Amino acid sequence: MRRSRINIMLRLAGLAKPLLHIMAVAVTMGVAGFLCAEFVTILGGYAALNIMGLETALPLGGLFVLIGVTALLRGVLHYAEQYSNHYIAFRLLAILRDKVFGKLRELCPAKLECRDKGSLISVITTDIELLEVFYAHTISPIMIAVIMSVIMVIFIGSYHALLGVISAAAYIFVGAVVPVIISKSCGRNAEEFRRESGKLNSFVLENLYGISEVIQYGMGEQRIDEMKCRTELLSEKDGRLKRSEGINSAITTAAVVVFPLIMLAVSGALYSAGAVGFDGALIPTIAMFSSFGPVIALANLGGGLQQTFAAADRVLDILDEQPSVPEIRGGADVVFGGAAAENVTFSYGGDVVLNGVSAEIPEHGIVGITGRSGSGKSTLLRLFMRFWEAQSGEVSVSGENIRGINTRSLRRSESLVTQDTHLFRDTVEENLRISKPDASRREIEAACKKAAIHDFIMSLPEGYSTQVGELGETLSGGERQRLEVARAFLHDAPFLLLDEPTSNLDVLNEAVILRSVLTEKEERAVLLVSHRSSAMRIADRTYSVESGRLS
Repeated sequence: MRRSRINIMLRLAGLAKPLLHIMAVAVTMGVAGFLCAEFVTILGGYAALNIMGLETALPLGGLFVLIGVTALLRGVLHYAEQYSNHYIAFRLLAILRDKVFGKLRELCPAKLECRDKGSLISVITTDIELLEVFYAHTISPIMIAVIMSVIMVIFIGSYHALLGVISAAAYIFVGAVVPVIISKSCGRNAEEFRRESGKLNSFVLENLYGISEVIQYGMGEQRIDEMKCRTELLSEKDGRLKRSEGINSAITTAAVVVFPLIMLAVSGALYSAGAVGFDGALIPTIAMFSSFGPVIALANLGGGLQQTFAAADRVLDILDEQPSVPEIRGGADVVFGGAAAENVTFSYGGDVVLNGVSAEIPEHGIVGITGRSGSGKSTLLRLFMRFWEAQSGEVSVSGENIRGINTRSLRRSESLVTQDTHLFRDTVEENLRISKPDASRREIEAACKKAAIHDFIMSLPEGYSTQVGELGETLSGGERQRLEVARAFLHDAPFLLLDEPTSNLDVLNEAVILRSVLTEKEERAVLLVSHRSSAMRIADRTYSVESGRLS
C-alpha cells in the first residue's frame, strides 16, 4: 500500500505526542533565535539611520548594546533549539525501534519465514535512522518557518502593505513552492533508491553467509561483477537525487537574491512617490535580506525529505502488517496433559503439505515421526507451537484447541529444537539463558550435561563466559546443535518437540543425547522428528509421513 506524503507526515507526527512539551520548547527557542538573528541586521539598519541624523526609537549606544545582546542570545537559543530537536529525534527513534522489533516478534515466523532478510536489516537500521531528518529537521522547522514568516510579513507590511505582500510571496515561494516542486520531481527516485539499497544489503548479506561456497566454487569474480552492477544502479539513482537537490539549491539561491532586489526596487519607488520615508525603504529591504533562514531550511528539505518519506513508508509497512497468527492474551492458561492433531490440513500457498493428519501425543512418553524430506514432519511441530495455523482440522493441547490458549501459556508448556540453531554475539551462558533468564548456574550446567556439551564448554578459554562470535561462528554445527538441545532442556517444558536434534552429531554424541531424551519420557511428552533409524529406536510409538499423511 502506497501512502500519501500527508498521511506519512501525520503518522510520524502522531508518534511525537508524548514529547509535545519539548517540541513546544524547541519551537519557542527557534523562533526567538531567528528573531535575534534577523534583528541584528535590522537594528544595524536603525543604527545607520541614527548616524545619518534620522530619528530612531533608541539612541545609537542603546542600539549597539541591543545588537550585542541579540547576537549573543542567537547562539544560546540556537543551541537550545537544536538540543531539544535532537533529543526528541533520538528518543523517538528509540521508541520506533522498540515498536518495530515488537511488531517483528508478532509477525514471526509465519510472515518473516521467506522475507528478504537484507531488506529487513535495512529497514530497522538505515531506514529508521533516516527518520531523524523528520523529527529533528522537519516538524519544528516547519512551525518555526510559518511563525517567523507571519511575524516578518506583519513587520515589513507595517511600513507598507505592498511590501508585506512581496515578503509573503517570497516566503511562500522559497518555503513551500520550491520544496513541493523538488519533492514531486524526485519522489519516485527516492523510493527506488531505498528499495535498491535494501536489495544491495540483501545481496551483500547473502554473499557474506555463503562466502565459503563462493570461494570453493570459484564464483568470486562473478559475484563481484554482480555487486558492481548493483552498486552502479544504486549510484545512478543517487545521482538523480543529487541533481534534484542541486536544482533545488540553485532555485533557492536565485530566489533569495531576486526577491530582496524586488523589495529594494518597490520600496525605492514608494519612497520616490512619498508613500514611505527613507526608513520605510531601508528597513524592509534589510529585513528581507536577513529573513530567509527559516524558509531556506524548508527548501533544503525537498530532496532529502523524499528519502525520509520513502524510508518511513517501509517502516510503516511493517508496523501496519497484520500477523498471520495473532497472539492470544484473553484465552485460557493450560497445564499440559497431552496433545493431539485431528484431521489437520495445512498448505504453504497452494502447496498442500499436510492432508487430514491425525496424531495423539500422550502426557508422557516419546512419539517419533519419520519420513522423507519435505513430507511435512517439521511443519507438524510448528503447528503444535502455533507458529502457523491449520487451514482445517484441530490442534489441541490438554484437550483445548490451541486457538483458545493464551500464547504465553502455550509456549511455556513447549520447547522446540529446530534444525537451525540461532546464537547471539554473546557468551555461551547468555545464549543459554534465553530459554530461562533466571536460571542458576547449576541448572545451566545440568542442562548442558544432558546435551553432552558441558565438557566441551569447560574446555573453552573462559568456560561458560566464552564469546561464541557472530551467529556462533566460533563453534561447529554439532556444537551449535547441542547448545540448542541444552536450551530446550533448560526451558524444562512438559512438551518437548525435537526436529532432527542429532542431524549434525556423530554416533557417540547422538547416543548421549538420545539417552538423555529417553530418561525424560517419564516426566514429559517428547515428539521426535528424525530421518535416522537410530533415533526412532527410543520412540514408544512411530508415525511415518508420506504425501502429507501419517501412517
